[in-house]
Order: sequence, then structure tokens, then C-alpha cells
Amino acid sequence: MLITTPAIVISTVKYGEADLIVKCFTKAEGLKSYILKGILKSKKGKLRTAYFQPLTLLEISANHKNKGTLEYLLDAKVSRAYNTLHNHVIKSSLVLFLSEVLKQCIVEEEKNEKLFDFLEQSFLWLDESEKIANFHLLFLLKLSDFLGFYPDTGESKLPYFNLLEGVFQNESTHIYCISVPENSGFLTILGIKFDKINAVKLTKKERKETLEILLLYYELHIQGFKKPKSLQVFNQLFN
Repeated sequence: MLITTPAIVISTVKYGEADLIVKCFTKAEGLKSYILKGILKSKKGKLRTAYFQPLTLLEISANHKNKGTLEYLLDAKVSRAYNTLHNHVIKSSLVLFLSEVLKQCIVEEEKNEKLFDFLEQSFLWLDESEKIANFHLLFLLKLSDFLGFYPDTGESKLPYFNLLEGVFQNESTHIYCISVPENSGFLTILGIKFDKINAVKLTKKERKETLEILLLYYELHIQGFKKPKSLQVFNQLFN
């Protein structure tokens, strides 16, 4: 089936000497993997390796057989070019971190236009913004909503958060219950929007602790989820 759709590059893997396998989250049909034959050596084809940097926003034309195998891209063009995302040292490290997270979170081939729109709007906001120190925290929290385990905030004034159940409660009942002070980074970012994130003031320690909580939360709710390999470099840059 021939299809044209917006797509977001999630990851690329070199295959052989000249080929790439590219994983994209498409707006029309969800997650798809494509084999790009000879792209690493070709200088004349329609497709360029620069189009397939992580989180790039594309418009693609493809032949989808929908048999669970690698699909074939016929054409691709950048739909919205980033100004800073791939050439700003902090943002480029953030891109690698987020792409690793998304690679582990988006694993099923199913259409989800709301998730696609959220990702696209988030990356455009990140590209255009200068103050981004807390972006990744709010992104992870908001992403959990689309993945089905956003925290229940109905009792958010209670002193403990149950990471397994995603609820606040009066007392600690197991090792995955964490104490949540009123001024904690985790509590502070609940319910806010990206345009308010710059008003959130966190120390380096609070930011790191909040990220550790969120990554543990993901580990408990997504089978096989592991902390991204880029986390160490990412933390060094943000600290």
C-alpha cells in the first residue's frame, strides 16, 4: 500500500556497509521500520542520511506491506527544519536521550495521532526555546499519559507516592513508595504546561533526583525499560 504521511525519526542503525535501518513513528500508521539500501554511499538518490537524524520531522512516501517486516521508503523530505536541535551541544545530547527513551516506549505498530502531535509540538518547542533545563522532566511526565500510566493527582497532597500504582497515599507500604515533600521537583511539575516550565526553579540535586524518580517509574511500568546509555553524559552536561 502506497502512503504519504508525516513521520518522526526515532532511531537509525547501520546495516552492512551502505544500508540503514530507520525506525519512524508515523502519524498515519504508527511505528514503522524502513530499510534504506545504499544510502551511506549514494550521492545521487532522493534520500540523504541527514534526513534521518533522531527526532527529525519528515514527510515520507512509502510502500507499506504491513507484514511485520522492513518497509521501503520511496521519498522523504524534512517537513519542519530545526534551527538548534541538532547543533546545540545541550539540545543534541537531549535529543539522544529522548530518542533512546522513545525507542523503548513506542514498540507497537499502531496509529496514535494524539501521541504524534504531542511529540511534534514538544520537539518544536524545544528547538525554539532557550531555557530548557527542566524540559526532559516535564516531557517524561507528559509522555506517561499517552503510555497509560500518568500519576493520579487526585490526592497529590498526601506525603507518599506509590510508583507501582501511580497514586499518592498516606504511608509507605513497600520499597517503591517515595516521600514527596511539597517543594519536590516531581510534585512541582505535575499538571503544568511547557510554557510554564521556565518558572519552575529546581536545584541541580532536585533535578537529578526528579529524573531518577521518573526513570524508575518508567522501569516499573514498561516491560524491559532500561536507563538510557546516554544518561551519564546527559547528567554531566546538565550539572
